[in-house]
Amino acid sequence: MTEMAAVYRPIHEAETFVQTDIGLLPTSWRVSSLGEIATVSAGGTPSRNVPSYWDGGIPWITTAEVDSSNIDRATQSITLDGLKNSAAKLLNPGTLLLALYGQGKTRGKVGLLQIAAATNQACAAIELDRGHSSAFVFHFLRAQYENIRKLSNIGNQENLSGAIVRSIKIPLPARSEQQAIAEALSDADALIESLALLLTKRRQIKQGAMQNLLTGRKRLAGFNDSWPQPTLGELFDFKNGLNKAKAFFGHGTPIVNYMDVFSAPALFSEKLVGRVSVVADELRNYDVRKGDVFFTRTSETTNEIGLSSVMVDEAVNAVFSGFVLRARPRDKRLNSRFAVYALRSECVRAQIVARASYTTRALINGRLLGAARVPMPQPREQEALAEILEDMDAGILAVEGKLDKALQLKTAMMQALLTGRIRLVRPL
Repeated sequence: MTEMAAVYRPIHEAETFVQTDIGLLPTSWRVSSLGEIATVSAGGTPSRNVPSYWDGGIPWITTAEVDSSNIDRATQSITLDGLKNSAAKLLNPGTLLLALYGQGKTRGKVGLLQIAAATNQACAAIELDRGHSSAFVFHFLRAQYENIRKLSNIGNQENLSGAIVRSIKIPLPARSEQQAIAEALSDADALIESLALLLTKRRQIKQGAMQNLLTGRKRLAGFNDSWPQPTLGELFDFKNGLNKAKAFFGHGTPIVNYMDVFSAPALFSEKLVGRVSVVADELRNYDVRKGDVFFTRTSETTNEIGLSSVMVDEAVNAVFSGFVLRARPRDKRLNSRFAVYALRSECVRAQIVARASYTTRALINGRLLGAARVPMPQPREQEALAEILEDMDAGILAVEGKLDKALQLKTAMMQALLTGRIRLVRPL
């Protein structure tokens, strides 16, 4: 499926609604607790002291693998003896798993088994009675993730329990409508997954292209000149930024802040949201021009310092923060479009990180930055390389836009379909 619109089926006439424990629902729907329509149980862990219980042919699921998606594999497995000599039990495909507890955001996540498997005791196994769609209940529980987490017991650790899981209320249209809703939402998931995979692939291709093209390991046709490797100190004059105790949003002078530089290799004046109050001397001494490069100056780790960002347009009456360094080009040898990529390349970043100092925080300064060298082709080749990488970025942005729209539409679909505001089959 290539278009999200294809997920939808014809919308039939509306039905009257009634107020329920979980909000307004069509009158033909009913509300049940999970305990009324399913068997809820927990798994178990065979003894780790008995090697013969482990590494067998039965997949054994932990909450680390319950991540709001289908589950078709496990990182661990147990033997039939391990199954028989523990509280674990073999679950059929179609069983829902809900994480009762776990690290970080794990608690409350749901998964749908696609294989026969056993689980540990941190997973609640939800085996629905005949007549109900496990895929529909899966999508509903996934949509209720935050609400389910709020049901947790409060103690040394916030946990869910079997009793809490059984008490969760579920809206229940007729089975045919459950299946139709589940199919529509699963189609939306498939589109989102395909876009996410495409985005990952394009990012990997770009990363590989940067490694080859920005080091000269792979040359473009028609270019064979050797590449000099000037130091950053030969290319730029460095200056520390303006120390202002407070930046704010709204009116005032735009300021290039740490996060502006950290977040992206290219800076746009319209995206500078920070504001400061400055006097004329500060505006003159800490000005920002098109083509200026900014580097992060200090951070918690060395991997976060010396990240570059190039001002690609005119920033009128803007200044820059003391948490960044301004590198102003001494001449036009380094094309600013090429610099967007070259200064964040692996070979340049490795030199910068190696030169950083560290006391209580990681630090870099103009002297240390200035010693790093950048492989730099002639101007025409710089322009050609920049154009190729910009085209790759444009492709990545296009996929990111499609993925964002697909995610937004999926959220809207869930809100509409799981409450009956949009019907996919005619009410009986």
